Amino acid sequence: MSWLKSLPLSLWLTALLLAGGVLGHLPLAAIGNSISSLSSGQWLGWTALNLSIISLSTQRWQLLTDMLKLPINFSELLLIRQAGQAVSFITPGPQFGGEPLQIYWLHRGRQAPLHRSLLALGLDRFYELWINFSVLLLAVLLLASPAGNAGDWRSILSILAFVLLALSLFGRLMLQQPQRILAWLNRLTRQWQHHPRLQNSQAHWQQLTTELKQAVARQKRVLLQAFMLSLYGWAGLIAELWLLLSFFGLETDFSAFLLIFVSMRLSFLLPLPGGVGSLEAALFWGFHTLNLPLEAAMGLIALMRLRDAVLLLSGFICLRLLQRR
Repeated sequence: MSWLKSLPLSLWLTALLLAGGVLGHLPLAAIGNSISSLSSGQWLGWTALNLSIISLSTQRWQLLTDMLKLPINFSELLLIRQAGQAVSFITPGPQFGGEPLQIYWLHRGRQAPLHRSLLALGLDRFYELWINFSVLLLAVLLLASPAGNAGDWRSILSILAFVLLALSLFGRLMLQQPQRILAWLNRLTRQWQHHPRLQNSQAHWQQLTTELKQAVARQKRVLLQAFMLSLYGWAGLIAELWLLLSFFGLETDFSAFLLIFVSMRLSFLLPLPGGVGSLEAALFWGFHTLNLPLEAAMGLIALMRLRDAVLLLSGFICLRLLQRR
């Protein structure tokens, strides 16, 4: 099992080497000119849009916690969300890793019941994953159909459709046959079944599935509102890309915009921390394929990584605040 310990370091080295290889082919000297040409209004608009996207995600989570009667307000959820996002960013994998800490802060920090903490976060992540793969699948379908290049995207379409189907089946099993999932979890954790913290796992699972069924039966309006907030968040992500492209005077048609958007979002599904290297490679490939100026690609990468650095720093500040509490 020693290879598991070295896996995070190996993935980070792979990501940095990939990013370095891509950036070595880009005109780095032009980055200062492309960034310095932005006006204060552009900076403010871009900042406001990112804050709106973060607020929408936090508001969706608060809807779910309020539905489950968890004693936590918007500002506390924002702290927990951003701290968890910072951990997920540095964890090798497609934007996961901070969830155990988020559950810990909900359960121990706010004295919330464990099954409700798990259900609130599980519903939030389910919404995020299901909407993400649905939007990506739709975008790839739109990208493949008009150009007649469906064969070029066939493997990606198959993977996205499989993941979306698996998520949908998992949600159905949770509602209709939760004991099958519990049996699978028991087999998976058989060697730890005698651990004191797992002795009440079956009771927690029964409480979780019971409250999930009650929420689906009685809280359809709240669940629909959470669904709409997820769509608004995706609309914000699309608007952000359009805004960033406009900063560099790039007027792309619908297909070109979709190609850049899809390549970016798919890059985050690779098991590289924070999409380091994969995002740069995706943008380099997209701009090269569309014959767009590489100076604009460099500026776009720089702005996105600047945003990531700010979010990562703010996440670690939130993490420190939670530790002090």
